Amino acid sequence: MKRSVLLKYLQENNCVEFREGANHTILMNKINKRKTALPRHSEIGDILANEICKQLGIQKIKF
Repeated sequence: MKRSVLLKYLQENNCVEFREGANHTILMNKINKRKTALPRHSEIGDILANEICKQLGIQKIKF
């Protein structure tokens, strides 16, 4: 999955960019204050995408 598609999905589910790291973007869910790292790869695997959603406490992406 493209990083931009995943990032758009996360933003639609109340997640914002918390800070920028060297190799990752740190995202935070505004509702439950959970944080996770999103790598700066152009392609992100489906398993990793679902794990990021799980860490942020939102519903998994339907592929």
